[in-house]
Amino acid sequence: MPAKPSDELARMILNVIALIPQGKVASYGQLAQLAGLPRHARLVGRVLREMDEVSDLPWHRVVSSQGKISVQKLDEQGMNIQASKLLEEGVAVIKGKINLKLYQWDGSIQ
Repeated sequence: MPAKPSDELARMILNVIALIPQGKVASYGQLAQLAGLPRHARLVGRVLREMDEVSDLPWHRVVSSQGKISVQKLDEQGMNIQASKLLEEGVAVIKGKINLKLYQWDGSIQ
């Protein structure tokens, strides 16, 4: 089993996730880069997996580098929870994918 990310590294990643604006998405690699941890996209995934399910952080705005939905959890109606949350924010999800040219966060803080 992989080692648990240090609290400091996790905090760095979670701080960047908190900055992703509504209606935008970011990839795992992009978040790692913005957190000062280039080439650590998998660490971002590990931190997200260990996050509390009731967190207020916008975890649903994190997608793969191809714009694919990563989380496969379904709600009571059988809808993908991540896709539902993105749709509520106006992000189009087509066949489990987001058009990164339209919706990828540029990293700027608003």
